[in-house]
Formats: sequence, structure tokens, C-alpha cells
Amino acid sequence: MALNTSADAPLPVGEVSRLIGGWIDRLGAVWVEGQITQLSRRPGAGVVFLTLRDPSYDISVSVTCYRQVFDAIADVVSEGARVVVQAKPEWYAPRGQLSLRATEIRPVGIGELLVRLERLRKSLGAEGLFAADRKKPLPFLPQLIGLVCGRASAAERDVLENARRRWPAVRFEVRNTAVQGVNAVAQVVQAVKELDALPEVDVIVVARGGGSVEDLLPFSDEQLVRAVAACRTPVVSAIGHEPDAPLLDLVADVRASTPTDAAKRIVPDVGEEQERVQALRDRALRTVRGLLDREERGLAHALARPVMERPHRMVDERAAEVDALADRSRRVLRHLLDRADSELSHTRARVVALSPAATLERGYAVLQRPDGTVVRSPEEVTAAEELRARVAEGEFTVRVAE
Repeated sequence: MALNTSADAPLPVGEVSRLIGGWIDRLGAVWVEGQITQLSRRPGAGVVFLTLRDPSYDISVSVTCYRQVFDAIADVVSEGARVVVQAKPEWYAPRGQLSLRATEIRPVGIGELLVRLERLRKSLGAEGLFAADRKKPLPFLPQLIGLVCGRASAAERDVLENARRRWPAVRFEVRNTAVQGVNAVAQVVQAVKELDALPEVDVIVVARGGGSVEDLLPFSDEQLVRAVAACRTPVVSAIGHEPDAPLLDLVADVRASTPTDAAKRIVPDVGEEQERVQALRDRALRTVRGLLDREERGLAHALARPVMERPHRMVDERAAEVDALADRSRRVLRHLLDRADSELSHTRARVVALSPAATLERGYAVLQRPDGTVVRSPEEVTAAEELRARVAEGEFTVRVAE
């Protein structure tokens, strides 16, 4: 329950420590899992001191137990081992220190570890951390590669030497960390985050040689898996050998079977690329030559056509056609004119033959009164009437006899 305190009515340190101890005493016995980081077995002492650490969150707590409790598992447990402890929390009031009084210690077996890893794998997989659509492609030629590995380890040497053998100009940003033991998870997570924060790093490789299931446990830690899943930079997992399969392999963007395989995956082989470039150049040259040959054949075929050999032939043929048409049109026009002239002559002859002038030419005359009317009958005239006689060569006046 909350305490009623103030600046004017504070509690003494001893009272606060006593109250904390009372609350902790009411907690009762608990089962705790962790990794033994320190172990002290003093000769002749009836109490064993050890430190139990959570590698995922870098939290430790002191544990004490009677010698007979620890002797039951002394042959199978050492520093770095994972154990499950049944303990009663205790508060040491004079120092204000929390510890656990262990009544039973059980080592975590391989089978149990594998079961827990499988359970964690399913849980993280259900969140989608291992989904294929989250995988980021590796750059074709990274300018700077981040490498997380043990100091002076075979994995570091394999990655560096093989990568530089394939592409001599490749550069590395190396972070040496613990790759097993109680400090491995925290150091590897920190190294991955540092490299991911560098914009010039194009890909991150986490490498370690082979080892037992216990040795590779840090690379199946949930904290590390989530840190890799949150990376913006592609991550390559190169842990152990082909049969080894930590959870890091599942969340990484690319899984390499060995550190050497990782080097082959992250950089291309300069010799192979030169051969590929040469092959592409040869292919391009063959293609261009093929195009030129085809165009030359097409041009030769076009030039061999009559119209190209004698380009004026078409004009001459068309000119001949125009001349023939012009001659034909002149003949037709001349024929039409001749026929029209003949028809006109015949028509003129008929007109002339039928005209009054032609009748007059034959000796006939036309009698007209002064008003111009034509006399057609003797009864139409009177004696002594003057008439006008019109003949072929002119006209004259006549008088009707009595």
C-alpha cells in the first residue's frame, strides 16, 4: 500500500528497506531461467554464490544456494550454462540488495532448448517476421559492407579474404563482438544497429563459425531477431555450417550456408563479370554486324532494281506515254475538226442551195411592193402599180402594164 510521507515527515532508510523486505517476502518462491555468468564455490564454504543473467536484456541477479543444492548439478553445470532455478527472493536490508535463495537448480537440456526455440520460431513467424515479402534484395556491388563477427576469428578471415579475392576494391566496416556467451546478444545487437545507422553501409553480414546448439543460442535470441527485422539495410546471416539453422537465418534477407558462401553472395567475381562483359560486347558486336550486313544486302538489292540502275527510265517511259497521249489527242482533235469542217461544208452547201439568193442566181426575181411585201399572185397587183424587182445582182423598179 502507498505510504503517507512528505518532506516534513520522511521515512528513515532503515524503515524503507524493512518495508521493501516485507513486500519481497510476500512474493514467495518463483521459477527463474537465466544463464550463469559467475560461479563462486569457496572450499569449505557451505554456500555457493552465482550470478544469473538474462542475455536478452542484460539484467543480472545474485543467487545463493546451499552446497548440497549445487552439488546435485555440479557435474553438468558451469559458467555460461542455462539453468532453471526455484528460488525465494530475499532482501538484504543493511545493503539494500536483492538476491535469490535457490532451493533447486535444473540445467536446461538440449531437447528443452530446441522446444523453446521452436515455440519462439512459430511465435515470430506468426508475426510475419520471416515472411518472404519482407526480404530486401542485395545490391549488385556494395560499396561498403558491414561485418559483425568475433575478433580475429576464422569467420572474419573467410569473409574478408574471399570477398577481396572476388572483388579487390570492396571495403568493410568491421564490428568485432562476442559471438557466444553471456555478452554475445547485447554486443551483436548493438553492432547491427550501429552499422544500420551508417547510410554508406550497403549490406550487413553477421558471421560466425560452427558450434554446438548452446554456442549458437545468441543468434536465436528474440531481441536479435527483432533488431535484424527492423534494419533498413539488407542483412546476410552466415552462422555456422549448412546444418546449423538459428532463427537469425529465417529473419535475415539472405541466408548463407557458411561465411565463405556469404562472401560469394555479397560481391560479384571480378573475373566472371569481365567475362560476362566481354560476352555481352561480343554479342553486341555480332548483333551490330548482323544489322549492318542485313542493311547492306537490302541496300544492294534496292540498288540492283532497274529504277535505281536507270533512274531516268521511269521519266523516259512517262515522257513517251505523254508524247503518245499528246499525239493521240492531236489526231483525235484533228479528226474531230476535219469531221466538223466537213459537216459545216455540207451544211453550208445545203443552206446555200436552199437560200433565196441561190434561187435568184438561177434567174428568178422577187417582186416587192414599196412597203416590202412580196407579190405572190397577179391578182395582188393593179395596173400601173410600181413594184420593186429583186434579182441576183441587185434590184430595179418595174411598172405593171395595163
